Amino acid sequence: MLKIANHSLYNHPLKENHRFPMIKYELIPEQLLIENTCNENNFFNPGDVEDDVILMTHESNYYNKLISQKLEKKEIRAIGFPMSQELINREKKIVQGTVECALNSIKYGISMNIAGGTHHAFTNRAEAFCILNDQAIGANFLIQNNYCEKILILDLDVHQGNGTAEIFTENKNVFTVSFHGEKNYPFRKETSDFDYGFRDGTSDKEYLDKIKYEVPRLIENFEPDFLFYLSGVDIIENDKLGRLSVSIKGCKERDRFVLNYCKTNKIPIQVSMGGGYSPILKDIVEAHSNTFRLAQEIYF
Repeated sequence: MLKIANHSLYNHPLKENHRFPMIKYELIPEQLLIENTCNENNFFNPGDVEDDVILMTHESNYYNKLISQKLEKKEIRAIGFPMSQELINREKKIVQGTVECALNSIKYGISMNIAGGTHHAFTNRAEAFCILNDQAIGANFLIQNNYCEKILILDLDVHQGNGTAEIFTENKNVFTVSFHGEKNYPFRKETSDFDYGFRDGTSDKEYLDKIKYEVPRLIENFEPDFLFYLSGVDIIENDKLGRLSVSIKGCKERDRFVLNYCKTNKIPIQVSMGGGYSPILKDIVEAHSNTFRLAQEIYF
């Protein structure tokens, strides 16, 4: 059964200019239920994450300042959201969702987090709407609890996974891969184990040709026994933060390729949604919903 981490904490207080990018988290599960791609049994509400799990990845000084809401003003500005206890609770739920999803992936082959993909969170700081790095925490949890030995993190969000790259700089058991917009945020890139920057305006053929060539090669060379996939849809052509020109159909073909590859090669995969900032809300929901539709089609 496809297990999807859903959350009851998305309606935390936000200023109006912060609400729009959050609405998709409410609409995606509604869409999946309405069209019968999923039913209520597919969704679960994560439990509470243990501090020790987070501290496998994030420095204690940073984490303690975060949960006591003692971050400096410049640190809060870097997040982009107003700081609140509700925001911290939400982020911790997302992390636990990815941890529980990872265990479900080992059992069922795949699992999904409606949110997550907080790849701009570093060991010791938050950045760009990312406070705790859910997939990095999930990877460290699996390795340190002997569920896996080698993990590949495949980041196909339009923005480089700079926090993830920094976290695993010295870790040879986790291989970090980021395909992103070359001239997009972050403007100072970190060094992943593999980085590829697409030029502005890259469309379906060039994008998919590169993904379909490099991803199998990278996986075959590293031979991971688990894969975390950040399936950001901010690569689509009308995304206001994206700068690429991939169609919704091309984005779906990307996800189909990745999920088919993992299914065929029996590599458990956990999927977190990542970015999607089109000014046309239905396009965001459609692009993200395609990932869930494909998971059901390919795996179940």
